[in-house]
Amino acid sequence: MSGQSGLVYRRFLLKLSGEALMGTGGYGIDMSVVQRMAGEIRQALDAGAEIGVVVGGGNIFRGLQGAAKGMERATADYMGMLATVMNALAFANGLEQAGVEARVMSAIPMPTVCEPFVHTKALHHLETRRVVIFAAGTGNPFFTTDTTAALRAVEMRCDAMGKATQVDGIYSADPKKDPNAVRYERLTYSEVLARDLKVMDGAAIALARDNRLPVIVFSFDEPGNLLKVLRGTAVATLVTGDA
Repeated sequence: MSGQSGLVYRRFLLKLSGEALMGTGGYGIDMSVVQRMAGEIRQALDAGAEIGVVVGGGNIFRGLQGAAKGMERATADYMGMLATVMNALAFANGLEQAGVEARVMSAIPMPTVCEPFVHTKALHHLETRRVVIFAAGTGNPFFTTDTTAALRAVEMRCDAMGKATQVDGIYSADPKKDPNAVRYERLTYSEVLARDLKVMDGAAIALARDNRLPVIVFSFDEPGNLLKVLRGTAVATLVTGDA
């Protein structure tokens, strides 16, 4: 952790869903949304943060849905990984337009499109103030991009991982459907697993728990919220170890 510019978390892994990139549309990528998110990341970088990003692919193709429709699961998951590469390239373009250096690193090598994921090179990019967008999941089927995000955060020695959502934390139920849903200020990894809170899959939570990686669930819809998260002042849910 660092006190630089009041940051509680200096090196940070941001997990974005593919759906977040499509804005109010029902499919694809809304570049105005990407540009707004890029502005948030630039603000964080200007404050002294180092940022890695994992983006999902659900706005283009979701492996589980493909498998449910009769496609072989591994094939469907590989298609989903390719969708994350498309999103990562779009996001990198938005960052470059905002004056931020970015690198897309894919777990599935495709050198004509982006860099392959190499652990030491990714660390170097972060240290030289480039945003690294980790694409193609872990490179393996049956793993979600949530698990990818936890894995990359641990590999990159991040101070914390943030999951950006449309609500301001983890609730006992969907607050958009249940007016009595309770928002949690703080939870342990064990509580998230025991209560079967669907904010992330069990493998991601277990990986974070085993490596003592704090997980922060927050809303990315509120302007300036990423910097507030890094400074520890955002309305959010913090998932850590036992008190």
